[in-house]
Amino acid sequence: MAIEILMPALSPTMSEGTLARWLKHEGDAVKSGDIIAEIETDKATMEFEAVDEGVLGKILVQGGTAGVKVNQPIAILLEEGEDSSAIKQTPQRQAPVAPVVVEGAQPAVGARIFASPLARRIAADGGLKLEGIAGSGPHGRIIKVDVERALATRVPRKEVPSTPVVAKPPMPVAAFEPAFEEIPNSSVRKVIARRLSEAKQTIPHFYLSVDCALDTLLKIRGELNGRSDTYKLSVNDFIVRAVALALRKVPAANVSWGDEAIKRYTDVDVSVAVATPNGLITPIIRHADRKGLAAISGEMKALAAKAREGKLKPEEFQGGGFTISNLGMYGVREFSAIINPPQACILAVGAGEARPVVKGGALAIATMMTCTLSVDHRAVDGAVGAEFLAAFKGLVEDPLAMLL
Repeated sequence: MAIEILMPALSPTMSEGTLARWLKHEGDAVKSGDIIAEIETDKATMEFEAVDEGVLGKILVQGGTAGVKVNQPIAILLEEGEDSSAIKQTPQRQAPVAPVVVEGAQPAVGARIFASPLARRIAADGGLKLEGIAGSGPHGRIIKVDVERALATRVPRKEVPSTPVVAKPPMPVAAFEPAFEEIPNSSVRKVIARRLSEAKQTIPHFYLSVDCALDTLLKIRGELNGRSDTYKLSVNDFIVRAVALALRKVPAANVSWGDEAIKRYTDVDVSVAVATPNGLITPIIRHADRKGLAAISGEMKALAAKAREGKLKPEEFQGGGFTISNLGMYGVREFSAIINPPQACILAVGAGEARPVVKGGALAIATMMTCTLSVDHRAVDGAVGAEFLAAFKGLVEDPLAMLL
């Protein structure tokens, strides 16, 4: 009997995704374990493996389609000996009704039409006006698939008596709106927006800042990098190591909030924010407290590269008990980060810069770095946050302790 291939849930937070492209075509043989499609989830673009064997009889959702719900049928797999007649016997969910456009239909004068640039171009090439097309994109925006359906189903406009339309004066603000272009939101960007909005609205944040002297760390980093060409340590590698060891010293900061109980993690897994074209993602250094600087450095470089290419596996970015967000390389002196739920803490790391300091009662110049800890007050008290920062600062300013 023909088998429906369903849109998989490739991450715990995924409710819909984009079917980026098919790697198999209708009529192709499929074996268990074959990569049949690429799916853009809320975190990355991932490969979709076939579970059953057979022939790809019919593709129900074309490549490039966004907003495909989890468990929605996307294709039909024919078993050995079956032909296309079996497809008709396979129960299928009703497809969305395509919009029907009446040529020449006009909206009220002054109404604003929201459409993607690609949708506008396709409509213009097809001689189709966007008025009257029902948009299926975010907030009713007209997207590519809406225009394509409209072009395929449009019917001539019936002659009806013209009705005078009284134009309303445009809003003053609209008259001065600057030129813009619309950039479609990726699935990753939508999830980031939703999760961070929820975090800022529902988590009681408080913030603690500390200044760390970097001169000794920079000196040791230079000496270590000069000893071998097999690794190139960054300041961020030292920060990951310092955070991991500080969490081991202050396990009360390695937690997350739950309505019934606070989860205290027994492993020290540190998430590190990485900027990608689709938005931030946080790959994880697992058991960071058990790894040396060279191991952390190599693993972080590999994870960051995979993140930017959209090739992270779920286990490489799901989980983690604590997050680091480092904007020091951009020259940002200090900032406060939004907590990455369900974690309770995130450390915002600023740039190292020369500042005047007082040493031994005299004015001196030192390389200083400001770090700000954002804390979920439900799970971590101020004293615990301060204790963690003290442990972290001690390790950064005495980096030899990280090598023991």
